[in-house]
Amino acid sequence: MNMNVNDTTDNTDAMIADSKILVVDDNEQNLELLVAYLESLKCPVVTAFDGVDALEKIAAEKPDLILLDIMMPRMSGFEVCRKIKSDPTTRDIPVIMVTALNELTDIERGVESGTDDFITKPVNRLELTTRVKSLLRVKHLQSELDRTLAYLTQVENNDA
Repeated sequence: MNMNVNDTTDNTDAMIADSKILVVDDNEQNLELLVAYLESLKCPVVTAFDGVDALEKIAAEKPDLILLDIMMPRMSGFEVCRKIKSDPTTRDIPVIMVTALNELTDIERGVESGTDDFITKPVNRLELTTRVKSLLRVKHLQSELDRTLAYLTQVENNDA
């Protein structure tokens, strides 16, 4: 089977356009900037203003990726990430922590809470869109693998 590079790009673009991103930040200017940077991906973007709001949006919207500020009122990004990663229904959602924090202890706390990646503020548009695309591709491939494994298990059980 010959695969054209354009076919791969088209498939990736379609997969990204079908993905939903949740952006969480208590600072309205940061939120607007991140949403504006994501417009080029042409996918739905949902916003939340703090950790509690984020958990409600995750349950209602089922995002495919989460951009998560760390320092927020009511519930920190560390706590939100821990809750996401400890729940079997949400643990596979990639989380990118967007933070001005750059101390090693903050990075360690992020890793311990389960984050998949970090982006430091001020955010660079190219870095943001590249990391988002990459993690959405990984999530899409993981979903395809899970579906294939479930199908193979079903076929094996029917043959037995």
